[in-house]
Amino acid sequence: MKLNRLETHDRHQHFTKQDFDISRCCQNLIDQKPFGNHPFYIFAHSRTEDYSLKKRLIWQPRLTRPLPQTNSLLFKAYPKDDTLKICWIIPAREMWGQYKKGQVCENLMIDEFIHTFEHNRALLKKNEEDDYSDEKIDQIYKEISQQAKLKKSKGSLFLQFPKDLI
Repeated sequence: MKLNRLETHDRHQHFTKQDFDISRCCQNLIDQKPFGNHPFYIFAHSRTEDYSLKKRLIWQPRLTRPLPQTNSLLFKAYPKDDTLKICWIIPAREMWGQYKKGQVCENLMIDEFIHTFEHNRALLKKNEEDDYSDEKIDQIYKEISQQAKLKKSKGSLFLQFPKDLI
């Protein structure tokens, strides 16, 4: 295979300049505390942008465990302790071979997640021991909703009065 040194260098520059760090994305969500100090899942999955070939990674905080799917990552965050647990990392199906032993991108943990996804998906679907019941989740959502309404109503009071009267 014949390589163009300038093109290869440009691709290397583009790759190394990408500002993407999984730990920083997760820490950002933990710092936001979307559910207060309650443990929550961080579900990252890629989606193709509308009218484009570009993909973007969507980071979604959730109280419920999503179904496992290819091209996704799932972590469980504990804001009180500022810790993170890896539930799964499942790359796109066409990339699976690259994570096997002896390959350049060898990663035994990811290979194990792929194997579990293929042969024992129920294990990946299984809830954690500390997951909340549906009733508790509804209660947390109601609390968040009430806090948001209260915050909104307080903010609207200030909009009603001229600044020189406050």
